[in-house]
Amino acid sequence: MEGLDFYNLYIGGCMQILTGFHFFTKCLQKKEKIWLYVLFALIGLTVLQITPDGIFEFVVYILLLVAAGIFLYGVNGLTAVLYAVTTVEIMQLNYGISNFVLVMVSSFVLTSDLKMTFAIIVFFDLLALCGSALCYYAVYRHFAPHGAKKSRYSLMILTPVLMVFLLEGYINRSFYGNTVDLGGSFQKAGPVHYQVFGIQILGIASLFCILYAYGRLEESFRLNTQLSLLEQESRSLRQYVDEAKTRYEKTKSFRHDLKNHIMMVRELLQNEKPAEALQYLNDLESVTQDLSFPCSTNHPTLDILLGNKLGIAGNEGVDVSCSLHLPYPCSVADIDFCIILSNALDNAIHACRRMEGGHRYIHISGSLQGDFLLLTVENSFEGNDSYSQGTGLANIKSTVEKYHGAMNIRMEGSVFCLSILLILS
Repeated sequence: MEGLDFYNLYIGGCMQILTGFHFFTKCLQKKEKIWLYVLFALIGLTVLQITPDGIFEFVVYILLLVAAGIFLYGVNGLTAVLYAVTTVEIMQLNYGISNFVLVMVSSFVLTSDLKMTFAIIVFFDLLALCGSALCYYAVYRHFAPHGAKKSRYSLMILTPVLMVFLLEGYINRSFYGNTVDLGGSFQKAGPVHYQVFGIQILGIASLFCILYAYGRLEESFRLNTQLSLLEQESRSLRQYVDEAKTRYEKTKSFRHDLKNHIMMVRELLQNEKPAEALQYLNDLESVTQDLSFPCSTNHPTLDILLGNKLGIAGNEGVDVSCSLHLPYPCSVADIDFCIILSNALDNAIHACRRMEGGHRYIHISGSLQGDFLLLTVENSFEGNDSYSQGTGLANIKSTVEKYHGAMNIRMEGSVFCLSILLILS
């Protein structure tokens, strides 16, 4: 029947392609553009017409979605594969269930009237499409891990999703096929078909369970990262508070004794003992140096932080220098500045500790150009090319991304350089 062939190739095929592509686009959180939809539909219809029926047809559709994700939307390959397989699998499962229902009721509703038969087949096709759309909506709203940034755990669910996809593809092609013989008699649903129907229902349930488990797993990773950040913040705050209390007590004590110091210098000068007075003033200078911050950044919180961290490094024989002047106040929260610099300096101090010889140093610098702040922490290290990116750098990256910034790592010989770009607005 030419009308049914035309519908399957162009109308039904186009609706399936566009529905799947829309779900794929929404999951990647990309903007819907009509010209992309039209282009993808034309390419999809053209390619699928020359593709052999069976599992290869679905594989080609997956490859088309993956290509669109990589080249049109610029996402990484693993994320594109995951969402492409999920898209095709949902539609495949729904059309498999629709095929079972059609087989089950075929002996009752399909007659020798070709127009009526055509209408019934189209109805079940649209029913499968609506079921796919509902599943897409449910997955997108409640289960799907949105966004291309969360691709590092995608491989965990790609394998079971692929397994369900291949199993359903085999079932569909083995039991239902791709063609309908309008001139013959339809097979009645037997025990095997009911078993297959049960497998298909379990397939959809399994897919939702896999996506749900994946979502919970990612939520657990996210909470662990936040907990790590909070623990880091708590430790840093305790250190800064203790440092501030110590300096306050020293300042209070010095102010209390200042009158006595002035009286002592006056008495030495009156007794014509300038050398002793000069020595006394030198001693006072060393005391006042202990009250000041070794690094003045114009940011009071960071002055305490840098004083603490650089003091630790200096006590361990590390050559430290700081050339950093920050705007205060600014849009970057104090605690975020502390997370960035405390983690960077902790890593630098740890790297210097592991060095068995050579010049150990930590240099901190920064420059402000308009609304862009570039921070650089350079330190010596052992020179291993395989520098592991641990929790510290992950915390820095997570904090930098809050301000739409960027982090770059450069290693040359025994020099490790961490550059951080923040956008101040």
